[in-house]
Amino acid sequence: MLRLGNPGRRISIGLIAMTFVLSIFAGRLVQLQGLDSKVYMAEAARQRVQEERIPARRGSITDVNGHELALTVEAREIFVDPYDVVPEQRDKVAAMLAAELGRPKQEIAAKLADTRKRYVPVASVEPIRAEKILKHGYKGVGSTHEYRREYPGGDLAGTLIGFVGDDGNGLSGLELQHNKVLAGRDGQQTIETGRDGQRIPMTRSTSRQPVEGRDVRLTIDRDVQWAAQKAIAEQVEATGARTGSVIVMDVRTGQVVAMANAPELDLEDWENTTEDRWVNRAVADVFEPGSTNKVITAAAALESGAVRPETVFTVDDEIRCADRVLRDSHPHPTEKLTFSGVVATSSNVGTILAARKVGDAKLHETLRRFGFGTRPGAGFYGEEAGLLPSWKDWSGSQRCTIAYGQGISVTALQTASVYQTIANGGVRVTPSIVAGTTDAGGAFVPAAEGKRTRVIGERTAREISQMLEAAVGAEGTGELASIDGYRVAGKTGTAMRYDAACQGYCGYTATFAGFAPADKPRLVVLAVIQDPRKGHYGGEIAAPVFKKVMTFALKSKKIPPTGAEPPEVRIRAGE
Repeated sequence: MLRLGNPGRRISIGLIAMTFVLSIFAGRLVQLQGLDSKVYMAEAARQRVQEERIPARRGSITDVNGHELALTVEAREIFVDPYDVVPEQRDKVAAMLAAELGRPKQEIAAKLADTRKRYVPVASVEPIRAEKILKHGYKGVGSTHEYRREYPGGDLAGTLIGFVGDDGNGLSGLELQHNKVLAGRDGQQTIETGRDGQRIPMTRSTSRQPVEGRDVRLTIDRDVQWAAQKAIAEQVEATGARTGSVIVMDVRTGQVVAMANAPELDLEDWENTTEDRWVNRAVADVFEPGSTNKVITAAAALESGAVRPETVFTVDDEIRCADRVLRDSHPHPTEKLTFSGVVATSSNVGTILAARKVGDAKLHETLRRFGFGTRPGAGFYGEEAGLLPSWKDWSGSQRCTIAYGQGISVTALQTASVYQTIANGGVRVTPSIVAGTTDAGGAFVPAAEGKRTRVIGERTAREISQMLEAAVGAEGTGELASIDGYRVAGKTGTAMRYDAACQGYCGYTATFAGFAPADKPRLVVLAVIQDPRKGHYGGEIAAPVFKKVMTFALKSKKIPPTGAEPPEVRIRAGE
């Protein structure tokens, strides 16, 4: 007989199965909406909530007259979302962006090819250009608000000012040195967005407004800076030199009016420039100063009372120092020079004879008081201290060569500071480059004045000034630095140049440092040229640069001649 199934049993089995399945669903629901609800709510919120950085406007860097050397302008960052771009439109999007941005189409296409990325920056453009791009209406192309750093002068004071990176923070120069002042503080905004990135209306949002950066005003004069850069660049090229630097400094305040290097850094193209071009050589490169250093030996001799300007020295064209025979700066028969004549004619032998009357300890102390062996304290990015060995460690020959500037090393800024001290009656003012900053309200706040230190007596400074004025006269080594109508004081320098590449002395350093008007000093100008190939004497290589820059600066600052006649300075005994 045919046996029929038991419907009751089938129903029981079905109910058991359904109960089991429903219990699983119920358990999962209890887990999702009960036990793990907070976890999933937090994850959902995390996906919806987006944090956006609100960039702060970076402060400007201006010259002493308010002309902008570095400024921040509004910009838009064009980006693409490769995942969101319609596949059929990729070629059109790449062609459009390439045409609008002036970029190769292949470069844009490569950015669009990686659909794993949701945000790919393409370019930073002006707001008007961004608006034009977005009007094409392509999905996956957008823009965000940002700021862009611009340098109107291009390479004007490039190594001094420095530059900023893609994140808007300073990477070198004053941009890095004063980054905290210039950068301000970014704001932040929190919003809720949907799947496609659109903002969800009526949802929570919080924001912290950005704090704009403050402006930094320099002591640099834009016009004098331009003239200094032009003069040093032309001379470096004309002489086949490796590098060059010029510093212009205000005698009374120690403020730097110009600081130029050649070659200079183009701030609009710094990314394509080698790192050795980023260095501000005027404060970072060290070299042996040569005869420009003789003024310190002269100061030590006069301050000790062992020598007077009229003291007569019998000067041969060579002198023995320990195991070495050192020659004078130029061949000549034995002659009798006054100490003023020793400085004016830049005699190495005469300077050594004067240094012997002073002694090593006293000479070292005077070098230290003028700032050698320590950083100038001006706050320049990358400034070096140079090298001043203890007098106890001087070798037999160093006891002679240091007197005329070989065996120690300095920077251009340190040398310029020496001549500022002499021109300022023996009072050193710590060099400075920042005139002041703006406060939160935009008002200008002047920087503190440079520290003033008495280094030598006023009488000593005046006597050295007269010697330096004679050095620019007909019998001196710096005649090419003379300026019609003005009394000029200055000193040439020609030093053998140590080069690590050849592990010895290779080439020369040509320098000229001086001030004008000599009897009422207002400006110091220092010119340094490294490794010139066409000539090497400071009087013929660096003095013409001094003349060009000083002449321009005097006219630009409207500093008139004093009209006074220079005093008679006796160079040789019996004159």
